[in-house]
Amino acid sequence: MIRAKIVGACGYGGVGICELLHGHPEAEAVTLVDMENVGTSIQDVYPHLAGYVDKTVVAPDDPAASAPVDVVFTATPDGVGMKLAAGELQQGHKLIDYSGDFRFNTADSYAEYARRIGRDPVHAAHGILGESVYGLPELHRAEITRATRVVGNPGCFAVSCILGLAPAVKHGIIDRESIICDCKTGVSGAGRKPNAAFHFPARYENMNAYKLAGHQHVCEIERELGLLAGKALKVTFTAHVVPLCRGIMSTLYADLPGNTSAETAIEVYRSAYGNEPFVKVYDAASPVGSPQVRGTNRCNLVVSVDERTRRLRVVSYIDNLVKGQAGSALQNMNLLFGLPEKTGLDRPGVYP
Repeated sequence: MIRAKIVGACGYGGVGICELLHGHPEAEAVTLVDMENVGTSIQDVYPHLAGYVDKTVVAPDDPAASAPVDVVFTATPDGVGMKLAAGELQQGHKLIDYSGDFRFNTADSYAEYARRIGRDPVHAAHGILGESVYGLPELHRAEITRATRVVGNPGCFAVSCILGLAPAVKHGIIDRESIICDCKTGVSGAGRKPNAAFHFPARYENMNAYKLAGHQHVCEIERELGLLAGKALKVTFTAHVVPLCRGIMSTLYADLPGNTSAETAIEVYRSAYGNEPFVKVYDAASPVGSPQVRGTNRCNLVVSVDERTRRLRVVSYIDNLVKGQAGSALQNMNLLFGLPEKTGLDRPGVYP
Protein backbone atom coordinates (compact mmCIF):
# COMPACT_ATOMS: atom_id res chain seq x y z
CA MET A 1 0.00 0.00 0.00
CA ILE A 2 1.08 3.56 -0.73
CA ARG A 3 1.40 5.35 2.60
CA ALA A 4 0.16 8.92 2.61
CA LYS A 5 0.56 11.81 5.03
CA ILE A 6 -1.93 14.67 4.89
CA VAL A 7 -0.78 18.02 6.24
CA GLY A 8 -3.76 20.28 6.84
CA ALA A 9 -5.96 17.25 7.32
CA CYS A 10 -8.83 19.12 8.97
CA GLY A 11 -9.53 21.55 6.14
CA TYR A 12 -11.83 20.81 3.22
CA GLY A 13 -8.89 19.83 1.04
CA GLY A 14 -7.54 17.53 3.73
CA VAL A 15 -10.79 15.77 4.47
CA GLY A 16 -11.41 15.48 0.74
CA ILE A 17 -8.24 13.46 0.19
CA CYS A 18 -9.06 11.41 3.33
CA GLU A 19 -12.38 10.46 1.73
CA LEU A 20 -10.78 9.51 -1.56
CA LEU A 21 -7.91 7.54 -0.04
CA HIS A 22 -10.40 5.49 1.97
CA GLY A 23 -11.84 4.22 -1.31
CA HIS A 24 -8.45 3.67 -2.94
CA PRO A 25 -7.38 0.00 -3.25
CA GLU A 26 -3.64 0.76 -3.36
CA ALA A 27 -3.19 3.63 -0.88
CA GLU A 28 -4.09 4.68 2.64
CA ALA A 29 -3.81 7.74 4.85
CA VAL A 30 -1.47 6.77 7.69
CA THR A 31 -0.64 10.19 9.16
CA LEU A 32 -2.93 13.20 9.62
CA VAL A 33 -1.25 16.47 10.59
CA ASP A 34 -2.86 19.76 11.56
CA MET A 35 -2.42 22.63 14.00
CA GLU A 36 -6.05 22.33 15.09
CA ASN A 37 -7.94 19.39 16.62
CA VAL A 38 -4.66 17.83 17.77
CA GLY A 39 -5.27 14.58 19.66
CA THR A 40 -8.74 14.24 18.18
CA SER A 41 -9.85 11.52 15.81
CA ILE A 42 -10.67 12.87 12.36
CA GLN A 43 -14.05 11.13 12.58
CA ASP A 44 -14.92 13.34 15.56
CA VAL A 45 -14.08 16.42 13.50
CA TYR A 46 -16.01 15.05 10.51
CA PRO A 47 -18.65 12.61 11.76
CA HIS A 48 -19.42 11.36 8.25
CA LEU A 49 -16.07 9.54 8.41
CA ALA A 50 -17.15 7.50 11.46
CA GLY A 51 -16.44 3.84 10.83
CA TYR A 52 -14.28 4.65 7.81
CA VAL A 53 -11.33 6.83 8.86
CA ASP A 54 -10.38 6.91 12.53
CA LYS A 55 -6.83 8.28 12.53
CA THR A 56 -5.89 10.75 15.27
CA VAL A 57 -4.73 14.20 14.25
CA VAL A 58 -1.15 14.98 15.34
CA ALA A 59 0.69 18.30 15.63
CA PRO A 60 3.43 19.22 13.14
CA ASP A 61 6.10 18.87 15.86
CA ASP A 62 4.86 15.46 17.02
CA PRO A 63 7.40 12.69 16.20
CA ALA A 64 4.55 10.80 14.53
CA ALA A 65 4.32 13.59 11.95
CA SER A 66 7.82 12.66 10.74
CA ALA A 67 7.16 8.95 10.32
CA PRO A 68 8.22 7.52 6.92
CA VAL A 69 5.57 7.64 4.20
CA ASP A 70 5.54 7.50 0.41
CA VAL A 71 3.64 10.66 -0.46
CA VAL A 72 2.74 13.86 1.35
CA PHE A 73 -0.32 15.94 0.50
CA THR A 74 0.11 19.49 1.79
CA ALA A 75 -3.48 20.74 1.87
CA THR A 76 -2.26 24.04 3.24
CA PRO A 77 -2.25 27.78 2.44
CA ASP A 78 0.47 29.44 0.39
CA GLY A 79 3.85 29.46 2.08
CA VAL A 80 3.54 26.22 4.05
CA GLY A 81 4.41 23.63 1.42
CA MET A 82 7.57 25.42 0.34
CA LYS A 83 8.88 25.38 3.92
CA LEU A 84 8.21 21.67 4.34
CA ALA A 85 9.34 20.52 0.89
CA ALA A 86 13.07 20.07 1.43
CA GLY A 87 12.63 18.00 4.58
CA GLU A 88 10.00 15.76 2.99
CA LEU A 89 12.06 15.18 -0.14
CA GLN A 90 15.15 14.38 1.94
CA GLN A 91 13.15 11.57 3.54
CA GLY A 92 12.32 10.20 0.09
CA HIS A 93 8.71 11.36 0.15
CA LYS A 94 6.91 12.62 -2.93
CA LEU A 95 5.07 15.92 -2.45
CA ILE A 96 1.72 17.07 -3.86
CA ASP A 97 1.06 20.65 -2.79
CA TYR A 98 -2.40 22.22 -2.96
CA SER A 99 -1.30 25.85 -2.88
CA GLY A 100 0.47 28.06 -5.40
CA ASP A 101 3.88 27.23 -3.95
CA PHE A 102 4.85 24.79 -6.72
CA ARG A 103 2.52 25.67 -9.59
CA PHE A 104 5.27 27.80 -11.14
CA ASN A 105 8.63 26.21 -11.81
CA THR A 106 10.82 29.29 -12.23
CA ALA A 107 11.68 31.96 -9.70
CA ASP A 108 10.39 34.72 -11.99
CA SER A 109 7.01 33.10 -12.69
CA TYR A 110 6.53 32.38 -8.99
CA ALA A 111 7.45 35.97 -8.10
CA GLU A 112 4.79 37.31 -10.47
CA TYR A 113 2.19 35.11 -8.80
CA ALA A 114 3.39 35.98 -5.28
CA ARG A 115 3.20 39.71 -5.92
CA ARG A 116 -0.37 39.32 -7.13
CA ILE A 117 -1.45 37.79 -3.84
CA GLY A 118 0.69 40.08 -1.67
CA ARG A 119 3.34 37.54 -0.64
CA ASP A 120 7.12 37.66 -0.56
CA PRO A 121 8.20 37.10 -4.18
CA VAL A 122 11.29 35.16 -3.05
CA HIS A 123 10.47 31.45 -2.93
CA ALA A 124 11.66 29.71 0.23
CA ALA A 125 12.58 26.56 -1.72
CA HIS A 126 13.66 28.07 -5.02
CA GLY A 127 16.16 25.26 -5.56
CA ILE A 128 13.29 22.80 -5.83
CA LEU A 129 11.09 24.91 -8.12
CA GLY A 130 12.81 23.71 -11.28
CA GLU A 131 11.69 20.14 -10.78
CA SER A 132 8.06 20.86 -9.90
CA VAL A 133 5.39 19.84 -12.39
CA TYR A 134 2.04 21.57 -12.85
CA GLY A 135 -0.47 18.95 -11.79
CA LEU A 136 -3.03 19.05 -14.59
CA PRO A 137 -2.68 15.55 -16.07
CA GLU A 138 -4.71 16.34 -19.15
CA LEU A 139 -1.89 18.68 -20.24
CA HIS A 140 1.14 17.40 -18.33
CA ARG A 141 0.61 13.67 -18.03
CA ALA A 142 3.94 12.82 -19.66
CA GLU A 143 5.80 14.88 -17.05
CA ILE A 144 4.12 13.29 -14.01
CA THR A 145 5.99 10.02 -13.66
CA ARG A 146 7.58 7.76 -11.08
CA ALA A 147 10.68 9.96 -11.30
CA THR A 148 8.74 13.12 -10.39
CA ARG A 149 9.12 14.30 -6.80
CA VAL A 150 7.04 17.51 -6.63
CA VAL A 151 3.64 18.30 -8.10
CA GLY A 152 1.90 21.66 -7.78
CA ASN A 153 -1.81 20.89 -7.71
CA PRO A 154 -3.73 23.37 -9.89
CA GLY A 155 -6.18 25.98 -8.65
CA CYS A 156 -9.87 25.18 -8.97
CA PHE A 157 -10.78 28.04 -11.30
CA ALA A 158 -7.67 27.29 -13.33
CA VAL A 159 -8.74 23.68 -13.88
CA SER A 160 -12.15 24.68 -15.19
CA CYS A 161 -10.84 27.46 -17.45
CA ILE A 162 -7.77 25.71 -18.82
CA LEU A 163 -9.63 22.52 -19.69
CA GLY A 164 -12.45 24.56 -21.16
CA LEU A 165 -10.15 26.59 -23.43
CA ALA A 166 -7.17 24.35 -24.20
CA PRO A 167 -8.42 22.71 -27.43
CA ALA A 168 -9.59 26.01 -28.94
CA VAL A 169 -6.30 27.73 -28.09
CA LYS A 170 -4.09 24.85 -29.22
CA HIS A 171 -5.84 24.42 -32.57
CA GLY A 172 -6.17 28.14 -33.23
CA ILE A 173 -9.90 28.21 -33.90
CA ILE A 174 -10.38 31.38 -31.81
CA ASP A 175 -8.92 34.85 -31.61
CA ARG A 176 -6.60 34.20 -28.69
CA GLU A 177 -6.64 37.86 -27.68
CA SER A 178 -10.42 37.86 -27.07
CA ILE A 179 -10.76 35.31 -24.25
CA ILE A 180 -13.20 36.05 -21.43
CA CYS A 181 -13.62 33.77 -18.39
CA ASP A 182 -16.81 34.38 -16.41
CA CYS A 183 -16.72 32.06 -13.39
CA LYS A 184 -19.04 31.18 -10.50
CA THR A 185 -18.04 29.19 -7.44
CA GLY A 186 -19.75 27.77 -4.39
CA VAL A 187 -18.95 29.00 -0.89
CA SER A 188 -16.82 25.96 0.01
CA GLY A 189 -14.10 27.47 -2.16
CA ALA A 190 -13.41 29.89 0.69
CA GLY A 191 -12.38 27.03 2.96
CA ARG A 192 -13.50 25.78 6.36
CA LYS A 193 -12.48 28.65 8.63
CA PRO A 194 -15.36 30.93 9.69
CA ASN A 195 -15.55 34.29 7.95
CA ALA A 196 -18.12 37.02 8.44
CA ALA A 197 -18.60 37.35 4.69
CA PHE A 198 -19.66 33.70 4.51
CA HIS A 199 -21.93 33.72 7.55
CA PHE A 200 -25.29 32.30 6.44
CA PRO A 201 -27.30 35.56 6.67
CA ALA A 202 -24.59 37.38 4.70
CA ARG A 203 -24.27 34.69 2.05
CA TYR A 204 -27.85 33.47 1.54
CA GLU A 205 -29.43 34.94 -1.61
CA ASN A 206 -26.24 36.91 -2.23
CA MET A 207 -24.08 36.79 -5.35
CA ASN A 208 -21.03 38.96 -5.81
CA ALA A 209 -17.89 39.35 -7.88
CA TYR A 210 -14.59 39.49 -6.02
CA LYS A 211 -10.86 40.09 -6.54
CA LEU A 212 -11.60 42.27 -9.53
CA ALA A 213 -8.16 43.82 -9.24
CA GLY A 214 -6.63 40.45 -10.12
CA HIS A 215 -7.33 36.84 -9.14
CA GLN A 216 -4.38 34.59 -8.37
CA HIS A 217 -5.54 31.81 -10.70
CA VAL A 218 -5.22 34.09 -13.72
CA CYS A 219 -1.45 33.51 -13.58
CA GLU A 220 -1.94 29.78 -14.11
CA ILE A 221 -4.55 30.21 -16.81
CA GLU A 222 -2.45 32.62 -18.85
CA ARG A 223 0.73 30.58 -18.39
CA GLU A 224 -0.85 27.27 -19.51
CA LEU A 225 -2.79 28.74 -22.42
CA GLY A 226 0.29 30.68 -23.47
CA LEU A 227 2.29 27.46 -23.62
CA LEU A 228 -0.34 25.96 -25.91
CA ALA A 229 -0.46 29.07 -28.09
CA GLY A 230 3.29 29.43 -28.28
CA LYS A 231 3.11 33.04 -27.13
CA ALA A 232 2.03 35.08 -24.13
CA LEU A 233 -1.72 35.45 -23.69
CA LYS A 234 -3.93 37.62 -21.52
CA VAL A 235 -7.50 36.84 -20.51
CA THR A 236 -10.30 38.81 -18.92
CA PHE A 237 -11.28 36.88 -15.79
CA THR A 238 -14.11 37.53 -13.34
CA ALA A 239 -14.82 35.35 -10.31
CA HIS A 240 -18.17 35.31 -8.53
CA VAL A 241 -19.37 33.64 -5.35
CA VAL A 242 -22.89 32.22 -5.58
CA PRO A 243 -25.07 30.76 -2.76
CA LEU A 244 -24.07 27.16 -3.48
CA CYS A 245 -22.03 24.78 -1.36
CA ARG A 246 -19.79 23.20 -3.98
CA GLY A 247 -19.20 23.46 -7.69
CA ILE A 248 -17.73 25.78 -10.30
CA MET A 249 -19.36 26.90 -13.53
CA SER A 250 -17.05 28.80 -15.87
CA THR A 251 -18.57 30.32 -18.99
CA LEU A 252 -15.75 30.95 -21.44
CA TYR A 253 -15.99 33.16 -24.52
CA ALA A 254 -13.73 33.94 -27.47
CA ASP A 255 -14.23 35.41 -30.92
CA LEU A 256 -14.23 33.10 -33.95
CA PRO A 257 -12.24 34.78 -36.71
CA GLY A 258 -13.28 32.25 -39.38
CA ASN A 259 -16.47 30.43 -40.29
CA THR A 260 -16.06 27.68 -37.70
CA SER A 261 -19.39 25.95 -37.07
CA ALA A 262 -20.67 24.49 -33.81
CA GLU A 263 -20.17 21.01 -35.26
CA THR A 264 -16.54 21.74 -36.09
CA ALA A 265 -15.87 23.24 -32.66
CA ILE A 266 -17.38 20.24 -30.90
CA GLU A 267 -15.31 17.90 -33.06
CA VAL A 268 -12.13 19.78 -32.09
CA TYR A 269 -13.03 19.26 -28.43
CA ARG A 270 -14.08 15.63 -28.78
CA SER A 271 -10.90 14.84 -30.66
CA ALA A 272 -8.82 16.54 -27.96
CA TYR A 273 -10.52 14.82 -25.04
CA GLY A 274 -11.70 11.55 -26.60
CA ASN A 275 -9.31 9.45 -24.52
CA GLU A 276 -9.47 11.52 -21.34
CA PRO A 277 -11.13 9.61 -18.50
CA PHE A 278 -12.39 12.69 -16.67
CA VAL A 279 -13.33 15.20 -19.39
CA LYS A 280 -16.65 14.87 -21.21
CA VAL A 281 -17.80 17.05 -24.11
CA TYR A 282 -21.45 17.89 -24.81
CA ASP A 283 -23.34 19.96 -27.33
CA ALA A 284 -25.60 22.91 -26.56
CA ALA A 285 -28.73 20.77 -26.36
CA SER A 286 -27.40 18.56 -23.56
CA PRO A 287 -29.07 18.95 -20.12
CA VAL A 288 -25.77 19.36 -18.28
CA GLY A 289 -25.27 21.34 -15.08
CA SER A 290 -23.36 21.34 -11.82
CA PRO A 291 -25.21 18.36 -10.25
CA GLN A 292 -23.73 15.99 -12.82
CA VAL A 293 -20.17 16.61 -11.56
CA ARG A 294 -20.90 16.91 -7.85
CA GLY A 295 -18.63 14.55 -5.92
CA THR A 296 -16.75 13.47 -9.06
CA ASN A 297 -13.38 14.11 -10.66
CA ARG A 298 -15.05 15.00 -13.93
CA CYS A 299 -15.01 18.17 -15.98
CA ASN A 300 -18.07 18.48 -18.20
CA LEU A 301 -17.79 20.87 -21.14
CA VAL A 302 -20.74 22.20 -23.11
CA VAL A 303 -19.43 23.56 -26.41
CA SER A 304 -21.45 25.88 -28.63
CA VAL A 305 -21.09 28.65 -31.21
CA ASP A 306 -23.11 31.85 -31.06
CA GLU A 307 -23.72 32.31 -34.79
CA ARG A 308 -25.10 35.82 -34.34
CA THR A 309 -21.98 37.23 -32.66
CA ARG A 310 -19.50 34.66 -34.06
CA ARG A 311 -18.20 33.66 -30.67
CA LEU A 312 -17.23 30.34 -29.22
CA ARG A 313 -18.93 29.65 -25.89
CA VAL A 314 -17.80 26.84 -23.61
CA VAL A 315 -19.46 26.16 -20.26
CA SER A 316 -17.15 24.21 -17.97
CA TYR A 317 -18.45 22.41 -14.87
CA ILE A 318 -16.33 20.89 -12.10
CA ASP A 319 -16.67 20.11 -8.41
CA ASN A 320 -14.24 22.60 -6.85
CA LEU A 321 -13.42 20.19 -3.99
CA VAL A 322 -12.75 17.17 -6.21
CA LYS A 323 -11.51 17.91 -9.74
CA GLY A 324 -10.62 21.35 -8.43
CA GLN A 325 -8.69 20.01 -5.46
CA ALA A 326 -8.51 16.54 -3.85
CA GLY A 327 -9.52 14.59 -6.97
CA SER A 328 -6.77 16.14 -9.06
CA ALA A 329 -4.35 15.44 -6.21
CA LEU A 330 -5.27 11.75 -6.21
CA GLN A 331 -5.12 11.62 -10.01
CA ASN A 332 -1.59 13.01 -9.74
CA MET A 333 -0.68 10.50 -7.03
CA ASN A 334 -1.78 7.65 -9.29
CA LEU A 335 0.55 8.89 -12.03
CA LEU A 336 3.44 9.35 -9.59
CA PHE A 337 3.22 5.69 -8.60
CA GLY A 338 2.46 4.22 -12.02
CA LEU A 339 -1.16 3.33 -11.22
CA PRO A 340 -4.10 3.59 -13.63
CA GLU A 341 -5.26 7.19 -13.49
CA LYS A 342 -8.86 6.32 -12.61
CA THR A 343 -7.93 4.26 -9.54
CA GLY A 344 -10.04 5.41 -6.60
CA LEU A 345 -11.77 8.03 -8.76
CA ASP A 346 -13.96 6.03 -11.11
CA ARG A 347 -17.36 6.72 -9.63
CA PRO A 348 -20.54 8.61 -10.57
CA GLY A 349 -21.71 11.70 -8.79
CA VAL A 350 -24.52 11.95 -6.26
CA TYR A 351 -27.83 13.02 -7.79
CA PRO A 352 -29.97 15.00 -7.18
